[in-house]
Amino acid sequence: MKITKVFTLLAMTGLVFTGCNNADKKANVENPFFVKWDTPFQVPPFDKITSDCYMEAFEKGIQEQNENIAAIVNNNEAATFENTIVALELSGELLNKVQGVFFNMIETDRDSVMNTIAEQILPKLSNHGDNIMLNEALFARVKAVYESDEAAKLQGEDARLLKETFKSFEFGGANLSPESKEKLRAINTKLSELTFKFGKNLSQETNAFQLIIDNQADLDGLPEGVIAGAAQEAKAKGLDGKWLFTLAEPSRVPFLTYSTKRELREKVFKGYANRCNHDNEFDNKEVINEIVKARVEKAHLFGFKNYSEYLLQDRMAKNPENVFGLLNKLWASAIPNAKKEVVEMQKIVDAEGGKFKIEAWDWWFYSEKVKQAKYSLDEEMLRPYFVLDNVRDGAFELAHRLYGIHFNEINDIPVYNKDEVRAWEVTEEDGKHIGVLYMDFHPRESKSVGAWMTAFTEQSNPKGENIPPVISVVCNFSKPSGDKPALLSVDEVQTLFHEFGHALHGLLSNCKYRSLSGTSVATDFVELPSQVMENWALEPEVLNFYAKHYQTGEVIPQELVTKIQNSGLFNQGFMTVEYLAASLLDMYYSTINEVKDIDVLKFENDEMSKIGLIGEIIPRYRSTYFKHIFDGDPGYSSGYYSYIWAAVLDADAFQAFKETSLFDKETATSFRENVLSKGGTEEAMELYKKFRGREPQIEPLLKRRGLN
Repeated sequence: MKITKVFTLLAMTGLVFTGCNNADKKANVENPFFVKWDTPFQVPPFDKITSDCYMEAFEKGIQEQNENIAAIVNNNEAATFENTIVALELSGELLNKVQGVFFNMIETDRDSVMNTIAEQILPKLSNHGDNIMLNEALFARVKAVYESDEAAKLQGEDARLLKETFKSFEFGGANLSPESKEKLRAINTKLSELTFKFGKNLSQETNAFQLIIDNQADLDGLPEGVIAGAAQEAKAKGLDGKWLFTLAEPSRVPFLTYSTKRELREKVFKGYANRCNHDNEFDNKEVINEIVKARVEKAHLFGFKNYSEYLLQDRMAKNPENVFGLLNKLWASAIPNAKKEVVEMQKIVDAEGGKFKIEAWDWWFYSEKVKQAKYSLDEEMLRPYFVLDNVRDGAFELAHRLYGIHFNEINDIPVYNKDEVRAWEVTEEDGKHIGVLYMDFHPRESKSVGAWMTAFTEQSNPKGENIPPVISVVCNFSKPSGDKPALLSVDEVQTLFHEFGHALHGLLSNCKYRSLSGTSVATDFVELPSQVMENWALEPEVLNFYAKHYQTGEVIPQELVTKIQNSGLFNQGFMTVEYLAASLLDMYYSTINEVKDIDVLKFENDEMSKIGLIGEIIPRYRSTYFKHIFDGDPGYSSGYYSYIWAAVLDADAFQAFKETSLFDKETATSFRENVLSKGGTEEAMELYKKFRGREPQIEPLLKRRGLN
């Protein structure tokens, strides 16, 4: 998952600004956001930033951007591209700095203080964004440039910036009536509060779950490393001699896969699947109801039937019909495969005298048995070869072979968590600085679940001076345990390559304007750079330079590589169906046409019943913890389909390498120059066609998933 930092702007009156807290004020220490950062490569001075710094930095940032906007509006000269469009693009420098740190930190090191700051600032951010987008005098100048003779002469990125700026005002309500503008302000403020509440509830409910085991017999079936990790988690909580399992993926997934205790698997599974659905303080059902109503109301203000039509107008898919067309086509092929997989698992249950019907909490356990029976492949046979540091270095080496870039670890640089975060300088072959990459790999209570890439500073070059990117990759991988290093599952390996692909998109950006750079592209295009990297992860030539046994250093044997390849289509029915179910659920929410109350669970159950989702599978994300679509506005709302949309692109793109060679320099250079470096400076399909020479074909994806 990639987090796009499209943060709303803000407006407030100015205050007197000195230090971040009382002690700093007495010492007359200036807020670190108010000075030029003298850190290596101008990364944020994390060692100097405290929670007390944020609010005053937000407020001063608001004030400064308001002054920037006033200068544009009050300019007596005729509106030009330079004095209006570029001036607007460059406004809010301080605001960008503080947002770039705060909204990343609340995902990695959330606490009650950060939550309070967010609750206070989000409505103000929403109001400020509306103040800009609904500023009639400002829009008049933007429109004047858009319709001017000068506009027709603009080329390349300048022309794109003008077009996107004008569209952002239309999208933000500049053409609405005065009455509708006021309604929009209220809706946007409400959505900012609701989506934050959704994420806060999810974080707290996820952290609240604990399965504490004090009887060693209840550990039956679990691998040694999983047991050791659970003991380590328990000890950290003061539960010496016991074993603690949580909903973090490195704990939950192995438990569901290997525990022979069906009743405990059910407990863990239901703890995960029923998050924020318990009629308690963390319940998200009413939050979702209010979000959906507000989004429909917002779409209606703009003359659209539903929120999906409003959002998709600027994405590759263009309209809901095209999304449903792809999803339904894939669903028709995937659901029969999933049903066949159930039959295979049920045979094992029956042969063992189980006398029960496969349920959703049995899938991981019995699919693993099927895999072992069919392919003699056990996930635990592979982990010893996937040492986290080696996998990371393997991704680095792949990037070097494709793009000629280097990753050099930096030890004397500020990091936001000294125990967990490491940093690398990224350089060209000739040593030229590209950017900085932070990596933060392991779970902690303060961190959101999942994996993502984001940016503290986005690349730009507006005045002829390149501003290099500062990129971050955040994951929740298995921790080191005892004398064992962190050993990854195959899924975790692919996740690392995925997020690293997003990082390359941000690092290799070569754009003039920040708002068009890096990952600032259509939601259904942004997953291409990440997903295409996954294709290399398990290729034998790539495995040979990073998959090495943690004890012996032995490269993964060809026998295991062959088993991995042979099992490539294994469980594809399940994985495709659970993903498509979530994608369709997202689309059903975003194509609601009426502003009306909905019973969230009934809505989810009814829609899943209509498409024929089998009882043994639940959507990858159920409504109350569907963070992609309800935590942030719009986030991936009406956009979760993007992963499969981009899968069509990435399968077709990787085919270009398979037609030449895995590390073909000419193909890699074309991908870097036409996709990775271009950001959103051109239409996504045009960028893809420049790389591939044609539009993408769906056949490589169907073949990869066994759906043809």
